[in-house]
Amino acid sequence: MERNLKVAAIQMISGRSIKDNLASASKLVEQAAEQGAELAVLPEFFIRIANAADSEFSAIIEPLGAGAIQQQLAEIARKNKIFLVAGTIPIKSEMDKKCYNTALVYNPEGRLICHYNKIHLFKFDNGEYKFDEGINFIHGDKFSSFTIGDFKFGLAICYDLRFPELFRSLAGVDAFILPAAFLHHTGVAHWEILLRARAIENQCYVLASGQGGVHDNGRHTFGHSMLISPWGEVEAVLETGVGIVMGTIRKSVLEKVRQELPALSNRRI
Repeated sequence: MERNLKVAAIQMISGRSIKDNLASASKLVEQAAEQGAELAVLPEFFIRIANAADSEFSAIIEPLGAGAIQQQLAEIARKNKIFLVAGTIPIKSEMDKKCYNTALVYNPEGRLICHYNKIHLFKFDNGEYKFDEGINFIHGDKFSSFTIGDFKFGLAICYDLRFPELFRSLAGVDAFILPAAFLHHTGVAHWEILLRARAIENQCYVLASGQGGVHDNGRHTFGHSMLISPWGEVEAVLETGVGIVMGTIRKSVLEKVRQELPALSNRRI
């Protein structure tokens, strides 16, 4: 019997309201589960998108494993009996004034089984638009992976996509999961080609879940949530707006690609 896993990348246009964002996320995860998804991924900053100088930001920082937001995420996973990668929320760090940008993974019982603190913090300044995640966040320093049955997943977040050494350090996983809030300006130029490159280089699936539109603070995110095959083919995509990208990860495809072109085993370190 072929080993398959049905997955969903959820695309949002999150705003300032935590309550509204959680309600939207919950509804979309429920819809994905109704369509048969066994794993659903929320985008980066699904909980709130605001300006860097956000006066309410500190109020939503939670310690890992505790807090109202994490309780609700656990309940969403448990209610829908689904593995849930909760895009990112701010998690308390050892520094008083900065936190981690963290992806959380819950199993269908609502238990936190994995987390990943974003390693590479985005900084951009083209003269017209400036953005610096280092204002609020401290970088992580550990790779993270988890398993569902026969499938192993590696985690990365948005800007990490530009650093292939992170992905290569987890080479051998069956799929990379990438929650993101890619800017429209950079996304048009680089998003798809970088996602496809990471899939081709590591001969694995890439499931990317993005923010996809104009937010209430004026930020414009690129969207294009997608599932990419180990051969680098875009199997499913949602260009803009709120919705769900459904797809299937297949062991037979992974094995076929790696047997016909054994790049992972041929590489020299």
